[in-house]
Amino acid sequence: MTATPHRRRPEVFDIAVIGGGIVGSAIARELSGYEVSVALLEARDDVGDGTSKANTAILHTGFDAKPGTLESRLVARGYHLLNAYAKATGIPVEHTGAVLVAWNQEELDALPSLKEKAEANGYERCRIIGADEVYQSLPALGDGALGGLTVPDESIICTWTTNLALATDAQQRGAKLLLQHAVTGVDQTDEVTTLHTAKGEVRARWVINAAGLGADHIDRLFGHDRFTVTPRRGELFVFDKLTRPMVNKIVLPVPSSRGKGVLISPTIYGNVMLGPTAEDLTDRTDTATSEDGYDFLLTKGERLMPRLLSEEVTASYAGLRAAIDQPDYLIEATPEQRYLLVGGIRSTGLTAGIAIAEHVRHLLEESGPPLRSRADLPGPPRMPNIGEATTRPYQDAELIASDPAYGSIVCFCERVTEGEIRDACHASVPARTLEGLRRRTRAMNGRCQGFFCGAAVAALHTQHRADDGCGSQHKDNG
Repeated sequence: MTATPHRRRPEVFDIAVIGGGIVGSAIARELSGYEVSVALLEARDDVGDGTSKANTAILHTGFDAKPGTLESRLVARGYHLLNAYAKATGIPVEHTGAVLVAWNQEELDALPSLKEKAEANGYERCRIIGADEVYQSLPALGDGALGGLTVPDESIICTWTTNLALATDAQQRGAKLLLQHAVTGVDQTDEVTTLHTAKGEVRARWVINAAGLGADHIDRLFGHDRFTVTPRRGELFVFDKLTRPMVNKIVLPVPSSRGKGVLISPTIYGNVMLGPTAEDLTDRTDTATSEDGYDFLLTKGERLMPRLLSEEVTASYAGLRAAIDQPDYLIEATPEQRYLLVGGIRSTGLTAGIAIAEHVRHLLEESGPPLRSRADLPGPPRMPNIGEATTRPYQDAELIASDPAYGSIVCFCERVTEGEIRDACHASVPARTLEGLRRRTRAMNGRCQGFFCGAAVAALHTQHRADDGCGSQHKDNG
């Protein structure tokens, strides 16, 4: 299993976490709160650049999870933990609520059992409503809705800021962030595991596999054959901000014998989103959109909300979910190998991430020596606001008076300022690429998709990365 020899890092970490998505970053943050040394390895050149970046960005109550599963428990716990963490760090959240809309008799008949499932999961605020109340809540819906189920605490959140906050927090607590460290081989001795990566060897006493789409490959490097990841592509449309008044709540499909279906949701950036599709692939890198996906979404959208389809689509994108051949999260420790697997974390991992990290810590404490809490933890980072529900920098007269760069707009579609671009380039986990800059500031994510502002944004990014001494070390891929 040994790869070609690389440069060896002199230190031996107590714990190496593989995967810089939301779950891996949350685990690194959690464990860095204890007296252990932690390395967070990410294969790409930024955190949150895999499955986490294309999440549907819903903060779930866990009302519809299968009762009694690990997923249902951790999503319910994670909902409260992430809400509190968002308040502490400034992650944008809007508590919009949701309505499951029944369009046929089968779906209408399923509403009472869905309400019972929610109550079995500890969520008791769902309410069955008739068609009149559905249309009072969502007047732009298409004709034919028969009833609905309200979920008043479902919310929308910024998945990008969540991932960045967790990784920044982990780093400020002392974790070492190792980017471009794709794991290609594993060697184990009685006390130390050596991870062979594209950037050299990393040695650790314990290894945690939170590698998302690559988790089964890493698991096999440790000699296991427990599961297979199937990349499941989900395509989405993002509609112009003028559509937001049509959709003030998340419109959820009623799960049926044919699957979960397509949702309509507002975003914290002021847009409306339609999707996702669900297509199983073999290529774990295929995030291209497709003609079939477009046709499917247009057909669904025409039925769900015809007025929406007459508005402009400002972006379409596809993300891959790490579907596995098991019905629940797969989180297991192998103490004799000092190895812990965190696999099969579906899109609910956004909500459950901090609770998953808590669960992983408990498993580590059961499998090895007790972890001792640190008394010198820094406070959580305060993240820049890129949501529309609260004041953005270009609207803050006091901030602009103290630093005029926050009054100099560069991206006019999204109202992103020069000050925000500068800050993102000089942050503790900086925007090394233009795509990373998009996720930190919203620059080039608006109606023109960078056609007007792209050159100016790229020039500022290059300037500030050079000022930071990193301009020549990374290639922009925007």
